[in-house]
Amino acid sequence: MQGLREYLQSYHSCPDIEIVEWEKQEGIVDVPPRDLPEILTYCLAMRPRPIWLTHVVNDERQLGRGFCLYLVLHFPGMDFSLTLGAKGINDEFPSLAKIFPALNWSEREAQDLFGLHAVGHPDPRSLVLHPGWPKGFHPLRKDYKTGEEGKNFKRAPLVFPEMHGDGIFQVPVGPIHAGIIEPGHFRFYAIGEPVLHLEAQLFYTHKGIEKLVEGRSIEEGLRIIERVCGVCALSHGLAYCEAVEKLANVKVSRSALLWRTILAELERVYNHIGDIGNMCAGVGFAIGNANGSQSKEKLQRLNLKFFGHRFLRGMVVPGGVKSILNSKDCQTLLSQLLEIAKDFEEWIPLLLHHDGFRQRAVTTGVLKSESAVDMGVTGPAARASGIANDWRELHAHLLYPELNLQSMVEQEGDCWSRLVVRVKEARESFRFLQTLLEEGMTESEGKSDTSNPFSSRKLRPWQPAWGCVESPRGTDVVWLMVDEEAKIYRCRIRSASYANWPAVPLTVPGNIVPDFPLINKSFELCYSCCDR
Repeated sequence: MQGLREYLQSYHSCPDIEIVEWEKQEGIVDVPPRDLPEILTYCLAMRPRPIWLTHVVNDERQLGRGFCLYLVLHFPGMDFSLTLGAKGINDEFPSLAKIFPALNWSEREAQDLFGLHAVGHPDPRSLVLHPGWPKGFHPLRKDYKTGEEGKNFKRAPLVFPEMHGDGIFQVPVGPIHAGIIEPGHFRFYAIGEPVLHLEAQLFYTHKGIEKLVEGRSIEEGLRIIERVCGVCALSHGLAYCEAVEKLANVKVSRSALLWRTILAELERVYNHIGDIGNMCAGVGFAIGNANGSQSKEKLQRLNLKFFGHRFLRGMVVPGGVKSILNSKDCQTLLSQLLEIAKDFEEWIPLLLHHDGFRQRAVTTGVLKSESAVDMGVTGPAARASGIANDWRELHAHLLYPELNLQSMVEQEGDCWSRLVVRVKEARESFRFLQTLLEEGMTESEGKSDTSNPFSSRKLRPWQPAWGCVESPRGTDVVWLMVDEEAKIYRCRIRSASYANWPAVPLTVPGNIVPDFPLINKSFELCYSCCDR
């Protein structure tokens, strides 16, 4: 990263750029807001191209910094992450969405929740705040007082783009669906069955979690962050703990890393197998759906039996893990996992070799590689489009370097590719769990070190830190800043679903309306952690 550092040090239009921190794997650089577009353009021209991790706006006016913007990029080939911090923003900042479309949503969200203007944004419509909220309602400003929201809200209709032409009609779906999923509205513009355009409107149940955690202790924050969604409860909590550990300068023991890796793979495998079954449901393939649901249920019951929670909540704590299994329980868990893995290999060929299912999934819902890169798509959706981005491989994360993990990549970017990626990763998860639990048996016979050296009194105040975890949907990133009393000042949650949802409408045009359930389930994104 020497070339990048030299560029920033000699940046011609701004001699006062400050390199706050520059270590082997991470750098923090303060830059004037006006220079962000040019600096980002330089970064995006580097090869391999950097990955967007998170984009954070923070109200630091009480610190004399105005509003601040933090953009975190990861450079895969160098295993280096760079935070660009732009401070002193008053009421507007230069939009970066034309340079990097992945930032479209987060800039629109900043306009809604902070009342800032993203100058030059290609689509400045409100994102989070549906019509009906009063002017001046910007809840993430520090001077906003909670409690008056409902009194001032007046329901108003949503506004969608118009499309005119012979035979064009609209098909509105949602926000209420025939199931227990959370609300989302999808508006299809079609001629007959072929879809011309899709508009997706989410944020019907935005929970305000980032406001809720302000002023909370680290322990209280963890309990809330773990409940952002059920899909990635462990991943969100782990990313949060990693951010806390950076602020506390705590090094986690190898034993704790072992058990964190086991938990992460347990979360991945039950989700992947459940998602495979859900894809079958999208085309009415009942036996595939039944097998996927049954295997997922077995895996979640193991989570409950051995770790106390179906979603593995409460297992990860700052500095370590809550508890570990003894040698006997490790053996029992492993033997039951191997039985489920054997069963998986018996029923998965029913899907992979079923002509009817293949015909529905192959060439359906294609996400082009260049679109995935521009939109910052992550997880199985990115890897199915030929992008070998897996945080477990890109970064020295947990014990994955010892497992010789390699990204499972497919090239076609269609529903079938997203299915195949999950099948391959589920197989890898079973293999990893066997290796890890065998080590866990040996370790638990001795004195394993899963102690928790964390103390909230040692947290660095007013400094940014982030944690990143490869969840079943892709990279979940939690950005954190605490005050002098170690209370949460700002916590930004960028889930994989939040990163991937904007790409879904790109995959629908050219397909027919009945294909949408399969396309949607092939991404299998979460509403809850998007509407956080």
